[in-house]
Amino acid sequence: MLVDDGFLVLDTDCGIIGERKAVNEVKVVKVPIGQIFPNPYQPRKSFDEAALEELGKAGVKYTEIFFNALSELKPAFIDILEDILDNYGMKVTSVHPTMSLAESFMIFSSYERRYYEAEEQYRRYSEIAARFGAKYIIMHGGKPNGLTTDEEYCERYMRLKEATRENGVAVLQENVVRYRAGDIEFLRSMRNILGDEAEFCIDLKQALRCGYDPYTLINEFSENIKHYHISDHSTASDCMLPGNGGFDFAEFFGILKNGGFDGAAIIEVYNNAYKEYGEIFDSYRRLVSVTGLECRISNIKSRKTAPKYVENNIK
Repeated sequence: MLVDDGFLVLDTDCGIIGERKAVNEVKVVKVPIGQIFPNPYQPRKSFDEAALEELGKAGVKYTEIFFNALSELKPAFIDILEDILDNYGMKVTSVHPTMSLAESFMIFSSYERRYYEAEEQYRRYSEIAARFGAKYIIMHGGKPNGLTTDEEYCERYMRLKEATRENGVAVLQENVVRYRAGDIEFLRSMRNILGDEAEFCIDLKQALRCGYDPYTLINEFSENIKHYHISDHSTASDCMLPGNGGFDFAEFFGILKNGGFDGAAIIEVYNNAYKEYGEIFDSYRRLVSVTGLECRISNIKSRKTAPKYVENNIK
Protein backbone atom coordinates (compact mmCIF):
# COMPACT_ATOMS: atom_id res chain seq x y z
CA MET A 1 0.00 0.00 0.00
CA LEU A 2 1.47 3.37 -1.01
CA VAL A 3 0.77 6.33 1.23
CA ASP A 4 1.21 9.95 0.33
CA ASP A 5 4.25 10.57 2.52
CA GLY A 6 6.47 8.53 0.18
CA PHE A 7 6.55 5.30 2.16
CA LEU A 8 5.44 1.81 1.30
CA VAL A 9 3.37 0.32 4.12
CA LEU A 10 3.66 -3.41 4.70
CA ASP A 11 1.14 -5.29 6.86
CA THR A 12 2.97 -7.94 8.86
CA ASP A 13 2.50 -10.28 11.75
CA CYS A 14 5.07 -11.91 13.95
CA GLY A 15 3.90 -15.51 13.66
CA ILE A 16 6.51 -18.20 13.25
CA ILE A 17 6.10 -20.57 10.32
CA GLY A 18 4.59 -23.82 11.53
CA GLU A 19 3.36 -22.34 14.81
CA ARG A 20 -0.35 -22.08 15.49
CA LYS A 21 -0.86 -18.62 16.87
CA ALA A 22 -3.79 -16.26 16.90
CA VAL A 23 -2.79 -12.83 15.71
CA ASN A 24 -4.85 -10.05 17.17
CA GLU A 25 -2.57 -7.22 16.25
CA VAL A 26 -1.35 -6.03 12.86
CA LYS A 27 1.97 -4.27 12.97
CA VAL A 28 2.64 -1.62 10.34
CA VAL A 29 6.22 -1.26 9.19
CA LYS A 30 7.07 1.87 7.24
CA VAL A 31 9.91 1.31 4.79
CA PRO A 32 11.28 4.02 2.46
CA ILE A 33 10.40 3.13 -1.11
CA GLY A 34 14.03 3.58 -2.17
CA GLN A 35 15.00 0.69 0.09
CA ILE A 36 12.59 -1.77 -1.53
CA PHE A 37 14.61 -4.02 -3.81
CA PRO A 38 12.58 -5.82 -6.46
CA ASN A 39 12.78 -9.51 -7.13
CA PRO A 40 15.46 -9.75 -9.87
CA TYR A 41 13.15 -11.97 -11.90
CA GLN A 42 10.33 -9.43 -11.89
CA PRO A 43 10.25 -6.51 -14.31
CA ARG A 44 11.11 -2.99 -13.29
CA LYS A 45 9.94 -1.67 -16.61
CA SER A 46 7.59 -2.78 -19.33
CA PHE A 47 9.57 -5.35 -21.31
CA ASP A 48 7.13 -5.83 -24.16
CA GLU A 49 6.25 -3.75 -27.19
CA ALA A 50 6.94 -0.59 -25.16
CA ALA A 51 10.53 -1.78 -24.66
CA LEU A 52 10.88 -2.32 -28.39
CA GLU A 53 9.89 1.29 -28.98
CA GLU A 54 12.42 2.45 -26.37
CA LEU A 55 15.09 0.64 -28.33
CA GLY A 56 14.02 2.31 -31.52
CA LYS A 57 14.18 5.74 -29.90
CA ALA A 58 17.71 4.94 -28.72
CA GLY A 59 18.87 4.15 -32.24
CA VAL A 60 18.96 0.38 -31.95
CA LYS A 61 18.82 -1.21 -35.40
CA TYR A 62 18.79 -4.93 -34.71
CA THR A 63 16.87 -6.92 -32.14
CA GLU A 64 16.09 -10.39 -30.85
CA ILE A 65 12.52 -10.71 -29.62
CA PHE A 66 11.55 -12.96 -26.72
CA PHE A 67 7.83 -13.73 -26.86
CA ASN A 68 6.18 -14.24 -23.50
CA ALA A 69 2.55 -15.11 -24.23
CA LEU A 70 0.71 -17.05 -26.90
CA SER A 71 -1.50 -14.01 -27.43
CA GLU A 72 1.59 -12.24 -28.76
CA LEU A 73 1.54 -14.59 -31.75
CA LYS A 74 -1.77 -13.16 -32.98
CA PRO A 75 -1.65 -11.13 -36.20
CA ALA A 76 -2.83 -7.92 -34.50
CA PHE A 77 0.08 -7.99 -32.06
CA ILE A 78 2.59 -8.82 -34.78
CA ASP A 79 1.27 -5.82 -36.71
CA ILE A 80 2.04 -3.63 -33.69
CA LEU A 81 5.61 -4.95 -33.50
CA GLU A 82 6.10 -4.59 -37.23
CA ASP A 83 4.91 -0.97 -37.14
CA ILE A 84 7.47 -0.20 -34.42
CA LEU A 85 10.24 -1.98 -36.32
CA ASP A 86 9.41 -0.16 -39.55
CA ASN A 87 9.03 3.20 -37.84
CA TYR A 88 12.55 3.05 -36.42
CA GLY A 89 14.22 1.06 -39.18
CA MET A 90 14.93 -1.91 -36.91
CA LYS A 91 15.48 -5.50 -37.99
CA VAL A 92 15.08 -8.76 -36.08
CA THR A 93 17.88 -11.34 -36.11
CA SER A 94 16.17 -14.05 -34.05
CA VAL A 95 13.17 -14.90 -31.89
CA HIS A 96 12.78 -16.82 -28.64
CA PRO A 97 9.55 -18.82 -28.10
CA THR A 98 7.45 -18.35 -25.00
CA MET A 99 7.52 -22.12 -24.42
CA SER A 100 11.24 -22.14 -23.59
CA LEU A 101 10.54 -23.39 -20.05
CA ALA A 102 8.15 -26.07 -21.33
CA GLU A 103 10.07 -27.39 -24.33
CA SER A 104 11.19 -30.50 -22.48
CA PHE A 105 7.56 -31.31 -21.64
CA MET A 106 6.08 -30.30 -24.99
CA ILE A 107 8.71 -31.35 -27.51
CA PHE A 108 11.09 -33.84 -25.95
CA SER A 109 8.73 -36.27 -24.27
CA SER A 110 7.15 -39.51 -25.48
CA TYR A 111 3.65 -38.01 -25.71
CA GLU A 112 3.19 -37.36 -29.42
CA ARG A 113 0.14 -35.09 -29.23
CA ARG A 114 2.04 -32.52 -27.22
CA TYR A 115 4.83 -32.64 -29.76
CA TYR A 116 2.46 -31.95 -32.65
CA GLU A 117 1.02 -28.95 -30.82
CA ALA A 118 4.53 -27.65 -30.18
CA GLU A 119 5.47 -28.19 -33.82
CA GLU A 120 2.54 -26.06 -34.92
CA GLN A 121 3.63 -23.33 -32.52
CA TYR A 122 7.17 -23.47 -33.88
CA ARG A 123 5.80 -23.26 -37.40
CA ARG A 124 3.94 -20.11 -36.33
CA TYR A 125 7.11 -18.68 -34.77
CA SER A 126 8.95 -19.34 -38.01
CA GLU A 127 6.24 -17.49 -39.96
CA ILE A 128 6.66 -14.50 -37.67
CA ALA A 129 10.45 -14.71 -37.81
CA ALA A 130 10.34 -14.80 -41.61
CA ARG A 131 8.01 -11.81 -41.66
CA PHE A 132 10.54 -9.89 -39.55
CA GLY A 133 13.46 -11.12 -41.64
CA ALA A 134 14.91 -13.13 -38.73
CA LYS A 135 17.01 -16.21 -39.45
CA TYR A 136 16.81 -18.11 -36.18
CA ILE A 137 14.57 -19.46 -33.43
CA ILE A 138 16.44 -20.01 -30.15
CA MET A 139 15.55 -23.20 -28.28
CA HIS A 140 16.43 -24.29 -24.73
CA GLY A 141 15.39 -27.83 -25.57
CA GLY A 142 14.92 -30.85 -23.38
CA LYS A 143 15.99 -31.68 -19.84
CA PRO A 144 17.80 -34.88 -18.86
CA ASN A 145 14.56 -36.57 -17.80
CA GLY A 146 13.01 -36.33 -21.27
CA LEU A 147 13.48 -38.65 -24.25
CA THR A 148 16.03 -41.25 -23.26
CA THR A 149 18.41 -41.41 -26.21
CA ASP A 150 20.36 -38.75 -28.05
CA GLU A 151 19.13 -40.20 -31.33
CA GLU A 152 15.50 -39.64 -30.29
CA TYR A 153 16.30 -36.10 -29.24
CA CYS A 154 18.00 -35.33 -32.55
CA GLU A 155 15.08 -36.82 -34.46
CA ARG A 156 12.69 -34.40 -32.73
CA TYR A 157 15.09 -31.52 -33.27
CA MET A 158 15.24 -32.28 -36.99
CA ARG A 159 11.45 -32.50 -37.22
CA LEU A 160 11.26 -28.99 -35.79
CA LYS A 161 13.93 -27.78 -38.19
CA GLU A 162 12.03 -29.20 -41.15
CA ALA A 163 8.87 -27.44 -39.98
CA THR A 164 10.58 -24.06 -39.63
CA ARG A 165 12.70 -24.51 -42.74
CA GLU A 166 9.53 -24.13 -44.79
CA ASN A 167 9.78 -20.44 -43.91
CA GLY A 168 13.55 -20.16 -44.26
CA VAL A 169 14.20 -20.15 -40.50
CA ALA A 170 16.56 -22.43 -38.54
CA VAL A 171 16.22 -23.71 -34.96
CA LEU A 172 19.32 -23.16 -32.80
CA GLN A 173 20.01 -25.28 -29.74
CA GLU A 174 21.20 -23.10 -26.84
CA ASN A 175 23.52 -24.36 -24.10
CA VAL A 176 21.49 -23.87 -20.90
CA VAL A 177 22.30 -25.11 -17.41
CA ARG A 178 20.10 -27.99 -16.17
CA TYR A 179 19.18 -28.83 -19.77
CA ARG A 180 20.73 -31.59 -21.83
CA ALA A 181 22.55 -29.10 -24.03
CA GLY A 182 24.32 -27.68 -20.99
CA ASP A 183 26.52 -30.78 -21.13
CA ILE A 184 29.34 -30.56 -23.66
CA GLU A 185 29.11 -34.30 -24.25
CA PHE A 186 25.53 -33.87 -25.43
CA LEU A 187 26.54 -31.08 -27.83
CA ARG A 188 29.23 -33.40 -29.17
CA SER A 189 26.63 -36.11 -29.59
CA MET A 190 24.32 -33.78 -31.52
CA ARG A 191 27.18 -32.82 -33.81
CA ASN A 192 28.23 -36.44 -34.33
CA ILE A 193 24.67 -37.50 -35.16
CA LEU A 194 23.60 -34.50 -37.24
CA GLY A 195 26.80 -33.00 -38.60
CA ASP A 196 26.24 -29.51 -39.99
CA GLU A 197 22.52 -29.74 -39.14
CA ALA A 198 23.43 -29.35 -35.47
CA GLU A 199 23.30 -25.56 -35.11
CA PHE A 200 23.97 -23.80 -31.82
CA CYS A 201 23.48 -20.56 -29.95
CA ILE A 202 26.25 -20.33 -27.35
CA ASP A 203 25.55 -18.32 -24.21
CA LEU A 204 28.69 -17.28 -22.31
CA LYS A 205 27.14 -17.08 -18.84
CA GLN A 206 25.37 -20.40 -19.34
CA ALA A 207 28.70 -21.99 -20.25
CA LEU A 208 30.08 -20.77 -16.93
CA ARG A 209 27.03 -22.03 -15.04
CA CYS A 210 27.56 -25.43 -16.63
CA GLY A 211 31.19 -25.45 -15.46
CA TYR A 212 32.92 -24.72 -18.78
CA ASP A 213 35.31 -22.09 -20.00
CA PRO A 214 33.35 -20.43 -22.84
CA TYR A 215 36.34 -20.83 -25.14
CA THR A 216 36.09 -24.59 -24.78
CA LEU A 217 32.74 -24.42 -26.56
CA ILE A 218 33.75 -21.65 -28.96
CA ASN A 219 36.84 -23.48 -30.17
CA GLU A 220 35.27 -26.92 -30.44
CA PHE A 221 31.96 -25.97 -32.07
CA SER A 222 33.00 -22.99 -34.21
CA GLU A 223 31.54 -24.60 -37.35
CA ASN A 224 28.17 -25.20 -35.68
CA ILE A 225 27.75 -21.89 -33.80
CA LYS A 226 25.48 -19.41 -35.57
CA HIS A 227 24.61 -16.98 -32.76
CA TYR A 228 25.95 -15.81 -29.39
CA HIS A 229 24.48 -14.46 -26.16
CA ILE A 230 27.23 -12.54 -24.41
CA SER A 231 27.77 -11.12 -20.93
CA ASP A 232 30.64 -10.37 -18.58
CA HIS A 233 31.54 -12.03 -15.28
CA SER A 234 33.71 -11.76 -12.20
CA THR A 235 34.14 -13.58 -8.92
CA ALA A 236 31.10 -11.67 -7.68
CA SER A 237 28.69 -12.57 -10.49
CA ASP A 238 28.49 -14.70 -13.61
CA CYS A 239 26.04 -12.31 -15.29
CA MET A 240 27.23 -8.74 -15.79
CA LEU A 241 27.14 -6.14 -18.53
CA PRO A 242 30.26 -6.27 -20.73
CA GLY A 243 32.91 -4.05 -19.22
CA ASN A 244 31.75 -4.58 -15.66
CA GLY A 245 33.70 -7.83 -15.23
CA GLY A 246 36.99 -9.28 -16.35
CA PHE A 247 36.21 -11.03 -19.65
CA ASP A 248 38.47 -9.97 -22.53
CA PHE A 249 36.02 -9.00 -25.27
CA ALA A 250 38.76 -7.71 -27.57
CA GLU A 251 40.15 -11.24 -27.65
CA PHE A 252 36.68 -12.75 -27.99
CA PHE A 253 35.63 -10.65 -30.97
CA GLY A 254 39.05 -11.05 -32.54
CA ILE A 255 38.66 -14.84 -32.46
CA LEU A 256 35.18 -14.63 -33.97
CA LYS A 257 36.30 -12.27 -36.73
CA ASN A 258 39.40 -14.28 -37.59
CA GLY A 259 37.31 -17.44 -37.66
CA GLY A 260 34.95 -15.99 -40.23
CA PHE A 261 31.91 -15.76 -37.94
CA ASP A 262 29.27 -13.59 -39.62
CA GLY A 263 26.39 -13.87 -37.17
CA ALA A 264 25.25 -11.80 -34.22
CA ALA A 265 26.36 -11.52 -30.60
CA ILE A 266 23.70 -10.21 -28.25
CA ILE A 267 24.34 -8.80 -24.81
CA GLU A 268 22.02 -10.87 -22.64
CA VAL A 269 21.90 -10.01 -18.97
CA TYR A 270 19.16 -10.39 -16.40
CA ASN A 271 17.54 -7.25 -15.11
CA ASN A 272 19.36 -7.31 -11.78
CA ALA A 273 22.54 -6.58 -13.75
CA TYR A 274 21.47 -3.01 -14.55
CA LYS A 275 19.11 -0.29 -13.41
CA GLU A 276 18.66 1.87 -16.49
CA TYR A 277 18.76 1.30 -20.23
CA GLY A 278 21.61 3.79 -20.41
CA GLU A 279 23.90 1.32 -18.69
CA ILE A 280 23.37 -1.12 -21.54
CA PHE A 281 24.30 1.45 -24.16
CA ASP A 282 27.36 2.49 -22.16
CA SER A 283 28.37 -1.17 -22.11
CA TYR A 284 27.98 -1.38 -25.87
CA ARG A 285 30.10 1.71 -26.39
CA ARG A 286 32.82 0.21 -24.21
CA LEU A 287 32.76 -2.88 -26.40
CA VAL A 288 33.25 -0.76 -29.50
CA SER A 289 36.14 1.12 -27.91
CA VAL A 290 38.04 -1.97 -26.75
CA THR A 291 37.43 -4.12 -29.83
CA GLY A 292 37.92 -1.52 -32.52
CA LEU A 293 35.17 -3.21 -34.50
CA GLU A 294 32.90 -1.12 -36.66
CA CYS A 295 29.80 -2.65 -35.15
CA ARG A 296 26.52 -0.97 -34.49
CA ILE A 297 24.19 -0.93 -31.58
CA SER A 298 21.88 -3.55 -32.72
CA ASN A 299 19.61 -4.95 -30.18
CA ILE A 300 17.97 -5.28 -26.90
CA LYS A 301 15.72 -8.25 -26.54
CA SER A 302 12.12 -7.39 -25.86
CA ARG A 303 11.23 -9.55 -22.89
CA LYS A 304 8.71 -9.01 -20.14
CA THR A 305 10.27 -11.01 -17.35
CA ALA A 306 13.90 -10.10 -17.50
CA PRO A 307 16.74 -8.42 -19.14
CA LYS A 308 17.53 -6.62 -22.17
CA TYR A 309 20.10 -7.12 -24.69
CA VAL A 310 22.25 -5.34 -27.20
CA GLU A 311 23.67 -7.04 -30.23
CA ASN A 312 26.78 -6.60 -32.35
CA ASN A 313 27.10 -7.71 -35.94
CA ILE A 314 30.54 -9.17 -36.53
CA LYS A 315 31.69 -8.12 -39.97
